[in-house]
Amino acid sequence: MAKMLEELGAVVIHADAVGHEVYRPMSEGWRRVTQAFGHGILAPDQTIDRRKLGALVFAEPEALKRLNEIVHPLIFVAIRERIEAYRAAGATAPVVVEAAILIEANWLPLVDEVWLVVAPTEAVVARLRAQRDLAPEAVQQRIGAQMHDVERRKHAHVVLENTGSLDELRAQVIAAWQRVA
Repeated sequence: MAKMLEELGAVVIHADAVGHEVYRPMSEGWRRVTQAFGHGILAPDQTIDRRKLGALVFAEPEALKRLNEIVHPLIFVAIRERIEAYRAAGATAPVVVEAAILIEANWLPLVDEVWLVVAPTEAVVARLRAQRDLAPEAVQQRIGAQMHDVERRKHAHVVLENTGSLDELRAQVIAAWQRVA
């Protein structure tokens, strides 16, 4: 959906990419994460190996909670700074914060509206396996660690049902976009 919104003129901030920046070697986030989880999570080039870190934190809820307490506030600040810089430059197009965990991470103060894309669990599992090359049990751990769609819907201003074709999803996105753009 983020790519569709970019094509329609939105500025998109990808929270996952911001998270990668928060983990940059020798940054504050990198220091705090390696202090909490050890240098065993590092790749040879000293970057945080997200696969190793993921295996640790998704296997133990307390470890995931600790990681989130470290990185979520750092990502929040970085996203807020990007939004402020964009607005200070005089830009007026809508800014989209693309974040799977927007609600769980308490990033709602960053946005005026929450747009939620929901899909059948089987489709989500297939996409995660393909995009991240994860084993089925690793996918289930990640899905299990996230808020259920029933809870997410309570926060959503727009719900897009991704149960059909890409063209059907695009039509929903365009209709919602026309309301705000």
